[in-house]
Amino acid sequence: MRKSKFSPQQIAKILKDFDHGKSVDQISREHGVSSATFYKWRSKYAGMNSKELKRLKELEQENSRLKQMYATLALDHQMAKGIIKKKL
Repeated sequence: MRKSKFSPQQIAKILKDFDHGKSVDQISREHGVSSATFYKWRSKYAGMNSKELKRLKELEQENSRLKQMYATLALDHQMAKGIIKKKL
């Protein structure tokens, strides 16, 4: 997964700028984000403060890591079952 160049605090600040009356075009020019990225952030992180946003990012990373671990273990388990079947 590609790492964002914006920290959770920066994303929260950008979303608050919009709430305080700045237009999407102004925000896009100031921060160098596309309007599509802004709207994606807005739909995903609306109403969150920077601490909640940081915690959400950490949980997403942990979830990704755990999914990878599970996939590896499931593959190992399948291989072990195949080896046991061949021996019997």
